[in-house]
Parts: sequence; C-alpha cells; structure tokens
Amino acid sequence: MKALVAGGAGFIGSHLIDALLAENWEVVCVDNFFIGTRENIGHLADNPRFKFYEQDLTEFDAVLKIFEEEQVDYVFHMAANSDIQASANDPLIEYQNTYSTTFVLLECMRRTGVKKLFFASTSAVYGEQMGAQVSEEAVALHPISYYGGAKLGSEAIISSFAFMNDLSVLVFRFPNVIGPRLTHGVIFDFVRRLKEDPSHLRILGDGTQSKPYLYVLDLVDAIMRFKDVPKGVTLYNVGVETQTSVTRIAEIVCEKMGLSGIPFEYTGGRGGWKGDVPVFAYNLDKIHIAGWHANMTSDEAVAQTVEKVLGCRR
Repeated sequence: MKALVAGGAGFIGSHLIDALLAENWEVVCVDNFFIGTRENIGHLADNPRFKFYEQDLTEFDAVLKIFEEEQVDYVFHMAANSDIQASANDPLIEYQNTYSTTFVLLECMRRTGVKKLFFASTSAVYGEQMGAQVSEEAVALHPISYYGGAKLGSEAIISSFAFMNDLSVLVFRFPNVIGPRLTHGVIFDFVRRLKEDPSHLRILGDGTQSKPYLYVLDLVDAIMRFKDVPKGVTLYNVGVETQTSVTRIAEIVCEKMGLSGIPFEYTGGRGGWKGDVPVFAYNLDKIHIAGWHANMTSDEAVAQTVEKVLGCRR
C-alpha cells in the first residue's frame, strides 16, 4: 500500500508516517512547513519507502500532479492550522490551511480514483458545551473558533464527496494531542516562559480550564487500528476519560524543571483567549466498545510530554 500523508512533517503526521513505514507502507509526505518542520522527518531521509514533496496543498494543479505521479492508495489528511490562538487574529489562516487543503485533496482523489481517506478532525467542532459529555451523535455543533468552524466545514464537504464518489472515510474528532515533537501549545509555552524567566509564570485565564490531553502515540495507534473502514463516513471521538487543568499543567512543568514556589499570575476569565473552550468532556463509548482505549491518562500524557520537551527527545 502507498499512502499520501498531507501535513506529514507536522507533529502528529510525522509520528503517523513512522507507524506506516513500520508496517511496510510506502509513504509520500506533502508539506509546506507552515507548522511542520524538516527536523520531524529528517530521520526518514534515507528510507527508500519514503518520499517528500515540499508543496502548498492549496495549489491544486501541483497537488494533482503529485497524485497522478505517485498513484497512492490512501490519503491521510493531517494538514491544518493547529495553532488556534494564531488564527484567532487571522481567520484566513484557517480558510487556506484547514478548509482549502481539504477540498483540494478531495478533488485530487476524485480525479485520480483514490477511495480511502483519513481525516483529522477535532473536539472544537462541538463548541462550548459547558463541560457536558458529547458523543458523535450530537446534533448541536456550534464551533466558537475559526479552527473549529473550518474543521466542521471540512467534515461537511468530506461527507458530500464520500457519497458522490463511494469513498471510505475515517474521521477522528480528538482533543489536545501532545507528546514528542510538540511545537506549540500550553506545555511548550510554559516551558519556554520559565526558561526565559523562572521568577514567575503567567497563565492565561483563571487556571481552571480543564481538558483531556491525548498522547500522540495513543492517537496514532487508534488511526492504525481503525484505518480500514467500509464505504461512507465512519466517525469516532478519540481521547481519554480524564482531564488536566491548566494550573495542574503548570505544576507538572515546574516539578519536572525542578522549580518550587513559583508564583502563578493569572490573567483572569474562564477561557485563555476568545474562541477557547475552557472545559471539555467527551463521550468515548463508541470507540471503547470497538476495542480501543488510550494507554495514558491525561496527567500521564502531560508529564511524559514535559519530559520530552525538556529533554528534546524524539
């Protein structure tokens, strides 16, 4: 099998490529390094089953040429703007990097006859649910961030392409994903701030924001297990049942850095920024019944990630 991993130089995409290669797939990685890095895929340069294209996925003709030349069997769509704070100030980022990439990939699939797709969606499509557990059957989908809106729009266009072209599509809605190769987010920010100035730590919001944090290797394991689906769209919430508050993350970071008595300075407010969902909980019954559970709890994933960030270990 040959896979095209869109956004494969990114945090999650690069780990997925490692897993695919470990199962003897051929992998074509397409990335423009908007968020992904050369370092994430540098260890694959000499692998004969790995090929890389530095390409903007919104440029249709160039992407179609890759599809025609490579004749892939499966598309893993990991390309998006995953830095929600960044797009809060510039919605065009989401239109280009999250929604437009989806349409271009789908149209390239249609023209070249590729029938299998994995799409990385997000818990952000549910919007602010005030901590209530949400399942895949939820009908009230009201994203409050541009990122969530672009992902929900992507899900909609995927649904239409799947029906019109008999595609087999797996969609995962997952929460915050963390682990080695992390490049942004609350853990990355806290470590950076404390390295620059260990006298105090500024925390956005009131610190009670609480979300499930999923370890990247657990997510990749789920993708690999469920990637073969029937025609149509198969949707799963993927995550952990536990949650970690922002204040607890700050405490774990300080513990791992050997810092004690660091005063926390909160900016105040329920959310860290406009569009932030301060409290989120998943209903994971569907994927649990299907036989998958995460290996790490949310706190364990945070602690392990902090160690990786501090040690710069892959």
